[in-house]
Amino acid sequence: MLPLLRLLQDGRFHSGEALGVALGVSRAAVWKQLRALEAELGLPVHKVRGRGYRLASPLRLLDEGQLAASGPDHAWPITVLPSVDSTNSEALRQLSSQRQPPFVVLAERQTSGRGRRGRAWVSPFAENLYYSLVLRVEGGVRQLEGLSLVVGLALLRAIRALGVEQAGLKWPNDLLVNGRKIAGILLELSGDPADVCHVVIGIGVNVNMLPAESLSIDQPWTSMRAELGCGVDRNELVGLLNEQLSAYLGRLRQEGFAKLLEEWQGNHLWQGRRVVLTAGTQQIEGVVRGVDSTGALRLLVDGVERLFSGGELSLRLCNDS
Repeated sequence: MLPLLRLLQDGRFHSGEALGVALGVSRAAVWKQLRALEAELGLPVHKVRGRGYRLASPLRLLDEGQLAASGPDHAWPITVLPSVDSTNSEALRQLSSQRQPPFVVLAERQTSGRGRRGRAWVSPFAENLYYSLVLRVEGGVRQLEGLSLVVGLALLRAIRALGVEQAGLKWPNDLLVNGRKIAGILLELSGDPADVCHVVIGIGVNVNMLPAESLSIDQPWTSMRAELGCGVDRNELVGLLNEQLSAYLGRLRQEGFAKLLEEWQGNHLWQGRRVVLTAGTQQIEGVVRGVDSTGALRLLVDGVERLFSGGELSLRLCNDS
């Protein structure tokens, strides 16, 4: 269906005959693919006698060729898939099939996108960014201290570069705009955590979804399009994200997270705020003091500073209902 989508993505009318000629198939085959676009991908197609077919709204598909051509000489190899359960799961499968990192997996749609703490990540077709970068790590998981926070900084720079200047960070893995989630990060490990392992850096960004759409999302959210009032080219976003990730990951390797700690805290939206930290069934109230040199949260609890780290922790403001 992707070849047909590439013809229709401009949002203009195309006759069934012209589409069939371009694709080398019959008009009946074109009609079957159009029905599949609506049924499988949820893309409404307008049909007007004498004019042909067009998508209800134009879209811009991810383009492997454009992404490869626009990247620097050291750019990571990129694979773009039309649909996948999750880009992190696909990245892990490719690792198991002996694909050598670093590499990036992108998808137009996820059927089982995952967020932190087992949450689903809503992933409609060709609207948002579903991105996974796979890296080899030598020397054990100590090399990963502060990694998710540094990835957040890189993602923040990329989003701000496209105009979403009010975006900020929320420990440990989220980006927010005015209290609404716009992006999230999910790290997964494969291999020996004490020696050589691989890390999959999963990134989801709400790019062109609009809040008016009927979506089952269980928390306040926004998108780049909603904040900017116009659509965003996801190919451009991927290029900026790759550039920023390359720069920040290089600094992390050379300098360690301690050198980036102040920059991260300067962009942390909940710095100095009273919060509730949920760890399993336990809830701990305190004031955010920042993070330490490993990326652990510094929380002032009853006058005593305590450190918290781990992927199953959840943080919310005390006045967040």
